[in-house]
Amino acid sequence: MYYHKWMKCAGLPKWVLFLTALSLAPPVGAQDTDPAVTAPGDESSSKRPPAVEFEPARFDWGGASQQSFLFLTVQHGLRITQKKTRQEFGGAFFGDWARSVRGVGGWNDGDSIFTNYIAHPMQGGVSGFIQIQNDPRGRNLELGKDRAYWNSRLRALGWAAIYSTQFELGPYSESAIGNVGKKKGTGGLVDLVVTPTGGLGAIVAEDWLDRFVVRKLEERAGSRGKARFYRVVFNPQRGFANLLRGKVPWHRDTRPLPERKEP
Repeated sequence: MYYHKWMKCAGLPKWVLFLTALSLAPPVGAQDTDPAVTAPGDESSSKRPPAVEFEPARFDWGGASQQSFLFLTVQHGLRITQKKTRQEFGGAFFGDWARSVRGVGGWNDGDSIFTNYIAHPMQGGVSGFIQIQNDPRGRNLELGKDRAYWNSRLRALGWAAIYSTQFELGPYSESAIGNVGKKKGTGGLVDLVVTPTGGLGAIVAEDWLDRFVVRKLEERAGSRGKARFYRVVFNPQRGFANLLRGKVPWHRDTRPLPERKEP
């Protein structure tokens, strides 16, 4: 029940192409450089201590909640473009919402395989990365066998599960906006299960790609533009989560972009 139809171009979802296009030029006001690197010709730079970004000691509930709400708003904004969603705007809000929630049953919900088993895990990946980027215990961790990494990603799984439940059944959900589930056969358990578990798989896959593929490509890139491109293409869900917190999609908490190589 995530996106009814994906607009495609060259076989890729349009939002992936959008993020890729962003890699060619950073948005206004976005910082793309290592804060510790000073501009050439700044004579006082050698006397100035490196800038240190404030690192909160605890999970940022406010930031994670705001970013999740923004993500929900983007999703529902896309859903409102669907005729079947707008047709359910009439009627009693609370009564129709309650009937929609009661209508959820069985496994399938009538959506396509792509929607249930590809798009929804992507949703789980984005919502999981929202948890990670607001958690000082997991934000700077990379894929590894250590317990800290896997505990971090399990916390992301929990956040994705809460997000998915709200998206399906909560007061700001498909059941409340568009009354998905009120009609028999349109509400099932598939999304509640596949979204967080598939999202965990998507997060681990992007972590693997970032560590073992993107890093190597960056070393041979020769330009910051190519490095941005690789980060967006191989980590689209992390990139979208970055946008939700006001950062460029190619941002990494673990490392700045490599400096431009001299010819």
